[in-house]
Amino acid sequence: MVKGFELGLLAVGGILGTFLRYKITESPLLLGALQINVLIVNLIGSFILGLFFVLSTQWNLDTKYALFTAVGFCGSLTTMSAFALESSNLLENKQFGLMAINILSNVGLSIGAIFAGKTIMGMLTH
Repeated sequence: MVKGFELGLLAVGGILGTFLRYKITESPLLLGALQINVLIVNLIGSFILGLFFVLSTQWNLDTKYALFTAVGFCGSLTTMSAFALESSNLLENKQFGLMAINILSNVGLSIGAIFAGKTIMGMLTH
């Protein structure tokens, strides 16, 4: 059960992640014909989550820090629903190539960002 302090950490992390996502996605950024705002927030969130995973494992951090960072901040920063909406809109508009690029870049690069964050933090903490 989440207690008051933990709920506060979750809420503060969520507010900060939501604010950052809003600021990054409020003005469309285009790479050719593909809007990349959602990709950017997903990559940033994945990278931070990779960094945090190594820190929390190596430092044996209390799970309350995961509420703030992983669940609150990264959970509210990244956005699967916006990614899914963009992909479905591209499909409906028969922009199959852009849809494939959107899916592959969001999934593949986000996984790559997790590995990059883990690798960098691993090197910094050893």
